[in-house]
Amino acid sequence: MFDKFMQSNYIEVFVVPWGIRLITAILIFVIGRWLAKTIVKFIRNLMLKSKLDEILVKFLGNIAYALLIVIVVLAALEQLGVQTTSALAILGAAGLAVGLSLQSSLSNFAAGVMLVIFRPFNEGDFVEAGGTSGVVETIDIFKTVLRTGDNREVIVPNGQIYGGTIINFSARDTRRIDLVFGIGYDDDIRQSKEIIDAELKKDTRILGDPEPTVMVLELGASSVDLAVRPWVNSADYWGVRSDLLENIKIAFDKAGISIPYPQQDLHIKEVAELKSVS
Repeated sequence: MFDKFMQSNYIEVFVVPWGIRLITAILIFVIGRWLAKTIVKFIRNLMLKSKLDEILVKFLGNIAYALLIVIVVLAALEQLGVQTTSALAILGAAGLAVGLSLQSSLSNFAAGVMLVIFRPFNEGDFVEAGGTSGVVETIDIFKTVLRTGDNREVIVPNGQIYGGTIINFSARDTRRIDLVFGIGYDDDIRQSKEIIDAELKKDTRILGDPEPTVMVLELGASSVDLAVRPWVNSADYWGVRSDLLENIKIAFDKAGISIPYPQQDLHIKEVAELKSVS
């Protein structure tokens, strides 16, 4: 009789309350996880409607979901009577240790977030960043992949890109070509400028607005330097530049206009040998 009483009392005092707590903790976890997914989905939809980058939306969504799951797990453990203060202290210490060991990776991560938010360049742009230049293939959270002109793949950590100077050659629709042609001091400056103007007008890829300029840049040590500055669409930059160098050189040769190279004149003076007078 006493054993039955003790067994009944044990069930009422320990088993039933713990069973209720366990069921409540499970319900908290299940419902909390469902709420976390719903909230994250709602946040992602809001960010997508705000036209944020899909990579950033996905990443921020994953972080929000992880934080919500941590809160749900702590709430479930609290229901079971676990001291969550100690658990939070352990998590904080572990997070600090991981953060110190992955300091460079976190720096690249932060730089990647900034690149995705502010977008100094997009995929397909030709840029010079992180000590290299090339076409942007992909922009990830930790790294950016560039394709060089000779079709090499260069992986640059985002920290190096965001922490340095970024030159985006594709940011504008048009670019100015800066060329310098040196002619001899005996050559006709006006004739040379007319030849250059004629070659500029022949190329239909050169824009009329703004107009190309041809002017005397400098009276150099061995040449009169003419600056040639036409404007073109960014996609035509290298083709037009190469063609102008070739065509103007050929036109100068036909007109007998020289393109001098640095040289030095050496003057030798003969000194009469002094003869001794006997």
